[in-house]
Amino acid sequence: MTSPIRTIFHPTDFSDLSGAAFAHALRIGLAARGKLQLLHVAKPDASAALVFPNVQRLLVQWGLSEEDDSQSDALAKLGLEVDNISLQGQDPAQSIVHFLREHPIDLVVIATHGRDGANHWLRGSVSEDVFGRFAIPTLFVTQGARGFVSQVSGDVRLRRVLIPIDYSPAPSKAIEVIQRFGAVLTGKNILMYLIHVGNSVPPVNATVPVLPTIILRSGDVVKSIVDAAIEYDVDLIGMPTAGRHGVLDALRGSTTQRVIRHAPCPVFAVPAPLTRDWSS
Repeated sequence: MTSPIRTIFHPTDFSDLSGAAFAHALRIGLAARGKLQLLHVAKPDASAALVFPNVQRLLVQWGLSEEDDSQSDALAKLGLEVDNISLQGQDPAQSIVHFLREHPIDLVVIATHGRDGANHWLRGSVSEDVFGRFAIPTLFVTQGARGFVSQVSGDVRLRRVLIPIDYSPAPSKAIEVIQRFGAVLTGKNILMYLIHVGNSVPPVNATVPVLPTIILRSGDVVKSIVDAAIEYDVDLIGMPTAGRHGVLDALRGSTTQRVIRHAPCPVFAVPAPLTRDWSS
């Protein structure tokens, strides 16, 4: 199977939380055999240079490389390209969205601070302008949530995913993208549950090997989604989002934003339509 993920973008501030997101980005890059772009934005008056994550050290720790291998040799053997990109700017969000405007990206992997939301990274008119035109699937790795990639061993624990669905946006394409994402990482079809909070189930016409189980719930939407994620012990929540705002739709008071804040696991936001095709 050809991976639809060719380029992964991970903005980092070198914090412990960014370390967890970096492990996810690196493991996805290895599975996809694509390009991983790491971006750090430093303020012009920063007193000391910070060091990008040591990819080779993590590959050795994960048992994927030998200690005497150079990073370039190890990456060549594994089929992964890694670019470290350092920019200067007062506003990290502005620098990030400017980079995305100039470079084609298939997947963003980003750390968030849970109840503080993801607006630390994405705010302001520039973000609205760029993410209004660039709809990129984004994996949010939230502080305090259980990730599906072990930082220690690199093992992937991605067995079950919960996908909240509604009448708008139509969920079928997002379901197919989430299924492909799971297959890239695990080499097989992961178990998917669909949940709708309401009185009737929206139509689902996704082309997937097995029609997912559909759960119908009532009450508060966010609480119902989070409770179901805990009940079914899922490793990922996949959120279809409206394409008209791209990734920004996940970040300004929407259901997706509130789910990100309370989710027990990472959240994968899939806008419709996508900027780049995931079908090939």
